[in-house]
Amino acid sequence: MEKVISEFIKLCSDGYALGWHERNGGNLSYRMKDEDVKETRHLMKKEGRHYDLPLSCSGLSGEYFLITGSGKYMRNVSLAPEENIGIIRLDDDGKGYTILWGLENGAKPTSEIPTHLLNHEVRKKVSGDTNRVIYHAHPANITALSYTIEPDAKTLTRILWQSETECAVVFPEGVGILDWMMPGSVEIGVETSRLIGKYRAVVWAFHGIFGCGDTLDEAFGLIHTIEKAAEIYLKAKSAGIIRSIKDEDLVSLASYFSVNLNTEFIEN
Repeated sequence: MEKVISEFIKLCSDGYALGWHERNGGNLSYRMKDEDVKETRHLMKKEGRHYDLPLSCSGLSGEYFLITGSGKYMRNVSLAPEENIGIIRLDDDGKGYTILWGLENGAKPTSEIPTHLLNHEVRKKVSGDTNRVIYHAHPANITALSYTIEPDAKTLTRILWQSETECAVVFPEGVGILDWMMPGSVEIGVETSRLIGKYRAVVWAFHGIFGCGDTLDEAFGLIHTIEKAAEIYLKAKSAGIIRSIKDEDLVSLASYFSVNLNTEFIEN
């Protein structure tokens, strides 16, 4: 199996192993580099199935993506890659796409494709073309945490920063949160892309989380860190929290590791 596809499959399997992908929950997309396209060119059809998009993504015109399929189970990706994931190419005007490999038997990309593409378009711009991964998962703890707070980024971020020391270093900009909206809609895609321009991770209240990264490992590690911090917080809260990391400690931590902490979320 080609390296880029093997690495993509590994993330799907790792997420499933952690319990983040019940049934057909969650999805993943990777904006391919030129060398990835070259590596997999021999797999691609000269002409594939074409579909229109419900929106225009001109900032991604002509880009290739590895992407999971709609209604597909992450647990099956490693067993039958060609049926559960695929390579698509966006049209030159960004208004549609063609399936060039995989997604066999009439399968289509994830129903969350509007959110994925809008997020890719934003992250490509704000990262200087380095971000290539958008990952959506359903980790139990961060989802449960969204039931206990109002959908406020400062409240959520402070809980996570104060729950595990590495959090302020891993996501110094904070974590966004979006109140419940209809999944798969263009509207939730637009609202998520608005937040993901500022935060590399956005929680969907009562649903799950979206995260991004330059690499598959980076995107997975970001969500893994957030989920672990949420788990620690919920356990500590159930036992009774009597103290946590202080703001001055967060500031010192950011200085020591040379990261730009979002000072909007520091209270003193």
